[in-house]
Amino acid sequence: MTSSPVIPRKTSRFETRGEALGVFFERAGDSPRYVSYEEDVGCPLHTALSVLEWACVVGILKDDDLLHAARLSTETAAAMVERTREGRRIYMYMGPRMDAPPADPQEGTMVFDEPGVRGYEFVQRAHALAHFLRATQGVGAVLSFLSRRAPEVRHVKRWIGALFEVPVLDVSNNMLAGWFSTTAAGVLFAPSGSGDPYVYHEIGETKD
Repeated sequence: MTSSPVIPRKTSRFETRGEALGVFFERAGDSPRYVSYEEDVGCPLHTALSVLEWACVVGILKDDDLLHAARLSTETAAAMVERTREGRRIYMYMGPRMDAPPADPQEGTMVFDEPGVRGYEFVQRAHALAHFLRATQGVGAVLSFLSRRAPEVRHVKRWIGALFEVPVLDVSNNMLAGWFSTTAAGVLFAPSGSGDPYVYHEIGETKD
């Protein structure tokens, strides 16, 4: 019986948001990344892994989807993804029916309307993202900005799972920014309270 390999980890703490974000973007490089829509709140990660795994099991999300925007909370979840169908890229919004605007988006086509969840398909990323923001108001959401492509669902699941195998102590677990690549990931957490530091945690085979 062989033991599983130890995954390299490193944690840094910063007094200011600017310093923390500076290090985050330097470490992220060109990796797919997220930035929180709410600068001072972030996206709660407490239930993110279970929500992503459930969405994949029931077929709402696929492991090779590119996750452009997400809100993953204890009360509700919504996502905007990019996937390839018959050689062309499409963008899909999936979220609770209660979050949907009063009228269907003119730019999109409804692809499913099931109890508790509604989905729309869009040709353009901008239209899909606009609908995501209309439906969720951006509360507790992260968006894929300032990177060449969005993270794959498989990598987000893998690294969030590995992160919580050995939880970082004294952090809020609210993600202000995160990057997720094939070999590594890094997450910047919001302060737990007034006067507490920003915490950046990196995991995997990173570049030094």
